[in-house]
Amino acid sequence: MTRPLATPLMATAIAFLVGACGAPDRLSQVGRTPPLNAIQDPTTTPGYRPVQMPMPAPQPAHYNPNSLWKSGNRAFFEDQRAKQIGDILTVMVTISDKAQFDNQTKRARSGSDSTGAGGALGAAIDKIFLPAGMDASSLATLNSSSNYQGSGSVDREEKLQTTVAAVVTQVLPNGNLVIEGRQEIRVNFEVRELVVAGIVRPEDIASDNTIASEKIAEARIGYGGRGQITDVQQPRYGTQVLDILLPF
Repeated sequence: MTRPLATPLMATAIAFLVGACGAPDRLSQVGRTPPLNAIQDPTTTPGYRPVQMPMPAPQPAHYNPNSLWKSGNRAFFEDQRAKQIGDILTVMVTISDKAQFDNQTKRARSGSDSTGAGGALGAAIDKIFLPAGMDASSLATLNSSSNYQGSGSVDREEKLQTTVAAVVTQVLPNGNLVIEGRQEIRVNFEVRELVVAGIVRPEDIASDNTIASEKIAEARIGYGGRGQITDVQQPRYGTQVLDILLPF
């Protein structure tokens, strides 16, 4: 009888331990604003890996006699746009997403089976095997039915428009730039974080050293926050653990 209670009790214990692990850090921040992360080299952060993409064979640069043009140059005149590791460019983040779906599914099935015996065989069964009042012509009757109805809908609309400065962290052999930018803004007791990363072509960088987010290949854009408001909006650790473990 105690076995069905083992799972909820274990889940509660795990939830308590998980919540207790971060409790000292959270208690130390009571009455204080969330701290900002220190500025650091993105290539030294845990989980960072250099980008590897299919590349053409490298072509060594050489100068032709009596020529100002160097082979492999993308433009004749020098400009101030980002082009090498450590350069900074501005990313214009514009996201406008809207989706609407409405699905309905209906399914129904019914069946009926009956088994009996008639004639001389039925009369013999009635007299020998069946009690009084029973008829061998309807020995067994099976009926089954199944009904299913499901519906679902999605109505989502998201808009984000902002700018963030990114740093060139890598130059690929074909000249494309790997960029990564992180922005943190603290307002009262809430910190908003914006992360942008991806691969851009130098030709797509505008003359004012900006690039639109839709021109970033393998784009990774994250926008979120942390602080008192975000903490209140999230379920407690115990609730999250129970939602995962409970089968009902």
